[in-house]
Amino acid sequence: MKKKNVLITGASKGIGKSILKKFIKKKFRIIGTSRTYIGVKKIQKILKKNGFGMILKIDNYSEINFYLKKIINKIGNIDILINNIGMTQDNLITNISKKSWNSVINTNLTSIFYITKKIIKNMIKQKFGRIINIGSISGFIGNAGQIHYSSSKSALIGFTKSLSLEVAYKGITVNLISPGFIQTSMLKKLTILQLKKCLRKIPMKKFGHPKDIAYLVKFLSSKKASYITGQTIHVNGGICIL
Repeated sequence: MKKKNVLITGASKGIGKSILKKFIKKKFRIIGTSRTYIGVKKIQKILKKNGFGMILKIDNYSEINFYLKKIINKIGNIDILINNIGMTQDNLITNISKKSWNSVINTNLTSIFYITKKIIKNMIKQKFGRIINIGSISGFIGNAGQIHYSSSKSALIGFTKSLSLEVAYKGITVNLISPGFIQTSMLKKLTILQLKKCLRKIPMKKFGHPKDIAYLVKFLSSKKASYITGQTIHVNGGICIL
């Protein structure tokens, strides 16, 4: 059976790293991206012979197009795209600069548009594809100090729904995973008091683990999920039930 090519953005740490590990099997060829060479080395260390790490700078469309061309020329069409790349620069609206706003929106939303636009053309030609976007609970319930982050993650909901309708007839599924409080570097930025406050809101009284997201990504990428598209699936311990 032909190996399926999997592209995972932001794969050097946190949720992306956990997703990367879930795909290390013979039937997948994995490409993990990072914006830094240190990140690429970390990815390469995990993958070994199962794929490779590559730089993917997301400053503008030309940059993204250049790096994605390199990836496609090296391994061929991408069958499974996991848009995991994201960032936050928490601040109150009165203190958010134009540069900070643009940086968060470009990383969390605009880059995903550019990456998907480039990758999906070949998915349409081959009449198969899986696209999984990683959103956030902040995109649904908001969060003080995260105006730009919440806005970008909310926009991914509409992006996912609209794209799923455009390409469903071509055998391509597009879904969104919305994590709650997951044990990543973002949580490490919080004080002990803030962490306790967050825990009180979670019915399960515990934080999620990156592998909780990775399991779901793997399922949505499989044949078993071939009739699921345009959906948002929440993984949050019950903090937000929609």
